[in-house]
This record gives sequence, structure tokens and C-alpha cells, in this order.
Amino acid sequence: PPNMGIYNVSKHAVVSLTETLYQDLSLVTDQVGASLLCPFFVPTGISQSHRNRPATLAADKPTQSQIIGQAMSDKAVGSGKITAAEVAHKVFDAVASGQFYIFSHPKALASVQTRMEDVVQARNPTDPFADKPELGQQLRAQLRAG
Repeated sequence: PPNMGIYNVSKHAVVSLTETLYQDLSLVTDQVGASLLCPFFVPTGISQSHRNRPATLAADKPTQSQIIGQAMSDKAVGSGKITAAEVAHKVFDAVASGQFYIFSHPKALASVQTRMEDVVQARNPTDPFADKPELGQQLRAQLRAG
């Protein structure tokens, strides 16, 4: 998603690391494997993790884009329909069956497929707001106003 660069980089790093771990383990053993959980929006409170920051490490005043990003994240995570317990059950079932990619919300794969098609076809990234242009316009207006 746009306006989430650091988050996106960290998630892509975890995907790459776990795919490599899966391959590396398969070279040396069949007793240990690796699986990759790709959760979508699960209401866990993770988007409020700043609440755990020690006072001695207080952050600077958030930027306009950080404020907007936090509001978008809070709304998305808060609207999650699958609980953490349900995701945990999916994970245990998938690991037991040797499944590598584990998706908490299979319907969310449409954005993954679009991205892969962009890459394979060497086209510019598709507008993530193509199906909700009003949301994209609202985000652009808020970011440009700040």
C-alpha cells in the first residue's frame, strides 16, 4: 500500500528471508520446514504498538503523512473480520500439512496477483485505488494539503 514504505520494505524482507529459509532447509533436512504467514487486517492492536514505546524513547511529533497513515491503518485493522485465534488455527493446520504460503484472507490475493502481473508484463505499478478512486483522491488531497 502507498504511504507505508517502511512497513512494505520490512514485509518484503520477511517474505524473501522465509522463502530462502524454506529452500535452504530443504537442501539439508526434511525434518524441519518453514511457512510464511501473510495476514491481512486482523484486529490485534498491532497498529497501536507505539503505546509500548518507553518514555525515554519518545518519538518526534508525527508528520502529516504519518498521521494519515495511522488513521488508515487503524480503520483497516479495526474493521478486520477474522480474529487472531482464527488465524492461529489456520497457521497450525497449514504447518501440519506442509503448506508454505498461509493467507489469513485469501480474497486479498487479488492485489498480489495484480502486482505479479505488473512485474511479469513490465508495466508500471497499478493504482491501488483503481477500484475506489474516491479513496485515492481523498488520500492525495490530505497529503498535498499538509
